[in-house]
Amino acid sequence: MDFLWYIFAGAAVGLAVGITGVGGGSLMTPLLLLFGFPPHIAIGTDLMYAGIAKSTGVVMHAKRGNVNWRIVFAMAAGSIPASFITIWALSKFEKPDHYQEILTGLLGLMLVMTAIVILFRSKLTKTLNFDFSTQQSSKIIFVCGIALGALVTLTSVGAGALGTAIMMILFPVMRAKNIVGTDLAHAVPLTLVAGIGHLFLGNVDYTLLAALLIGSIPTIYVGTRIASYVSNRILQPVLATTLFAFGVKYLFF
Repeated sequence: MDFLWYIFAGAAVGLAVGITGVGGGSLMTPLLLLFGFPPHIAIGTDLMYAGIAKSTGVVMHAKRGNVNWRIVFAMAAGSIPASFITIWALSKFEKPDHYQEILTGLLGLMLVMTAIVILFRSKLTKTLNFDFSTQQSSKIIFVCGIALGALVTLTSVGAGALGTAIMMILFPVMRAKNIVGTDLAHAVPLTLVAGIGHLFLGNVDYTLLAALLIGSIPTIYVGTRIASYVSNRILQPVLATTLFAFGVKYLFF
């Protein structure tokens, strides 16, 4: 019976991701925590789920020429090593119980940040409209990649919403489809590397992972079809409010 509930959970999150374009890790990890999974299992399983579920999207965007590989490689040069280092640091703890509070505290912070980005992304990009040279932007995106790599590995949150916001601010002339494709092309290898790292730490529940994939892969496609009929002006504030509430819960309680 639990397996069916996990399939339904994957279906619900997949639908939300398909419609809004954000919220995969942001919604899945808190949902798994509500099911009673410990933070390290929820985060590790979600990272593997995200890497696998989103991989087909990268192929589609790459075929359509929507991926700026220079930005992907610059960000990944920072995020992938940062993910390895973070996994190595977690491996030094004797038991996952010893770093549970770190994970839940950072998860709360990342959920709050993601909610703020979703609500105020357009205002942030207008206010912080930078004009960097190609060399400067590559260095900045590399540094941002380091921070994103560590935080995503620790919380499973931020590869989508925060990665997109960073690119919108640093590259204001980029078209929306190129930002989405480029962010996805970076997020998939990062979440896979982080997820495999958590797998070696014993933080992945294979049965749960299978159920989430069974539920979400079809509904992501359905959600993308529904998206053209539903206004994000309604859905994204609801999503942001939910994430903010979860964030406050894990940050302060």
